[in-house]
Amino acid sequence: MFMPKEYIAYKGQEFTIEWYYSPKGQSQALQYYQELNVSDRIKVLKLFKLMGDIGKIRDETKFRNEGDKIYAFKPQPHRFLSFFVEGKKIIVTNAFWKKQDKLPQGEKTKAVSDMKSYKQRVNEGTYYEKEK
Repeated sequence: MFMPKEYIAYKGQEFTIEWYYSPKGQSQALQYYQELNVSDRIKVLKLFKLMGDIGKIRDETKFRNEGDKIYAFKPQPHRFLSFFVEGKKIIVTNAFWKKQDKLPQGEKTKAVSDMKSYKQRVNEGTYYEKEK
């Protein structure tokens, strides 16, 4: 049975926040989110809603530029890495439990790689599923 991908995490007036899907059709960030308990999910959604509706989060303890065009939503103790794209979208690439002060290089490398994959696949017209 064909299940359409759930791209949109939150659609606000300023930004639409989407889950990133790998070429194999998996979304690590969405899977991570779904495994969180209810109170942690609410923290994530509050940040998505704030960014989606207002268009900025001034508190660096909640959202911050990590360099290389990668940004982190920071619902403690979790991190959701993301990037901005044209069309007022934010794509959430990967998520993890933050255990140390510094952003793990492997997580950032994955986010940068996912950003490149997303942009290439959008340009090729192969990222978003066609309506059946």
